[in-house]
Amino acid sequence: MAADREGMQEQNRLGALIKNALRAKSMSMRKLGGIIGMDAASISRIVSGKQRPRLEQLHLFAQHLQIPVQELLAAAGLGSKEMKDDISELRDALQGSGICVENITGRIRQELQKYEAYAQTDEGREMIQGSFLNKLAQLRSRGYYIDQLRDLYDAYESGGLPDAERHIIGSALLYFVLSTDIIPDFNFPFGYIDDAIAVRIVLERLESMRRPS
Repeated sequence: MAADREGMQEQNRLGALIKNALRAKSMSMRKLGGIIGMDAASISRIVSGKQRPRLEQLHLFAQHLQIPVQELLAAAGLGSKEMKDDISELRDALQGSGICVENITGRIRQELQKYEAYAQTDEGREMIQGSFLNKLAQLRSRGYYIDQLRDLYDAYESGGLPDAERHIIGSALLYFVLSTDIIPDFNFPFGYIDDAIAVRIVLERLESMRRPS
């Protein structure tokens, strides 16, 4: 029941974002539908929470309503902790995008291992400290995984972590900074999904390390 209530709250958040943007532009759902090639009834069902939006639909809403895509993703439940915990839901959300979560997760883990070693070098540390905040500012986006990245960076810079944890966090920060993503960042709106998966993998590793044996 609690999960159902949270899902309804997320759909209400998404509906409120879309309705507020439509109101600000003095645009009807019918007019938006004509612009993006989507029937008004489908938009209405998404706004009311009766229909789950697809990522390509969120992309169109972001593009034509000037709503940050990460904000739409979070409001639709694609940025929530529950979504990160349940890979099957992420797989369903990506249906039709050509992206296979299972295939890319293994590749992301391999990349994180490389970046973890790089994070232990002076060059890697300088890369994080010199580039992370700049790339985050350039992104100009919001959302659950962005907040997690900020928190990880703050922990990394705090100086209060064991070296092993700092190196693991450094791998996620370097994955975000460097341009060798499994899904290129320019592949909007999917380009930051692998960064979000990388963050989730790192958080799970940290949680496992900190769990009492």
